[in-house]
Amino acid sequence: MNSIKAAIIGPTGYTGVYLIDILLRHPQAELAYLASHRDQLPDIRDEFPQLRGRIDDEIAQCRPIDPQAIAAECDVAFLALPHRAAMAYAPKLLEAGLKVVDLSADYRLDSQSLYEEVYETPHGDPSNLEIAAYGLPELFRDKIKDADLVANPGCYPSAAALGVAPLITHSLVKLDKIVINAASGVTGAGRKAAPHLHYPEQNESFFAYGKIGGHRHQCEIEQTYKRIAGKDVPALFVPHLLPLDCGILETIYLEPATDDVTEAELFEAFEDTYKDEPFVRVLEGMPNVKHVRNTNFCDVTVRLTQQGDNQTIVVFSAIDNMVKGASGAAVQNMNLLFDLPETMGLL
Repeated sequence: MNSIKAAIIGPTGYTGVYLIDILLRHPQAELAYLASHRDQLPDIRDEFPQLRGRIDDEIAQCRPIDPQAIAAECDVAFLALPHRAAMAYAPKLLEAGLKVVDLSADYRLDSQSLYEEVYETPHGDPSNLEIAAYGLPELFRDKIKDADLVANPGCYPSAAALGVAPLITHSLVKLDKIVINAASGVTGAGRKAAPHLHYPEQNESFFAYGKIGGHRHQCEIEQTYKRIAGKDVPALFVPHLLPLDCGILETIYLEPATDDVTEAELFEAFEDTYKDEPFVRVLEGMPNVKHVRNTNFCDVTVRLTQQGDNQTIVVFSAIDNMVKGASGAAVQNMNLLFDLPETMGLL
């Protein structure tokens, strides 16, 4: 078959450069169009010098965001724009006949009112919000395959969903108390400068951030759990910032469904759920962000602990926030949309 021609809208952020890197190595995809909404259109090699010698001159020079021009040259468009900006372009890209994978949060939540409450802005494209497929292949593969618009999951919600899904589907946990302690590398905050991301502030630092109990990813996590369980599942999500470039480690606490649940049963649930999933590795030992860096893998393990009469299930889930948590997952979704092996370009 002919190569899939891909466009990246907003390539000057971290998700953009990771997408470029993956697509340049993809055997069945071709990077054909970089589009920016900057007034002065950049050459991507000036933004990311590591791309010098890897991209032809005509591709490296960003062009305007022109849906018709993009559709004339491409099959799929990746929206690597900030939240609120992506929904301004998705409808026209879809109307032009492109498949669209959106890496922002604009289509992740299936409720317009919830989106507007969390992101404090009107949603400009509610009709497409209703039909977007949530792009976590391990759990929602069948819906992604036939979609025109895929909402790439958030990085924290991806690790949280993959860490808990086997326990929900195998009815091994109570669904009224899930606590998620999560820590991410600094790339998760984006490329824009901020005082707390300044090197002297971030180096040798570790702290919780965001609205505790009301972080914007909490509602996405709860929504995914509800999709799996078929009912509301409350979760408490507390994010922390690590002095690392990339990586997420989540420690998730749950209550067993019954007193006779065994650790062997927990492992069996994970093995059963992910036995055919190429990007989820069920470990006997502990996941480490160093071991998933620059990969599309999610490493998970589980433990059953006993404190007096109380048992607690503890799940550990690790991903690279820029790959499995963003750009790698986006390419995995592209592979699904075009009936390619999901691992293509990612192993």
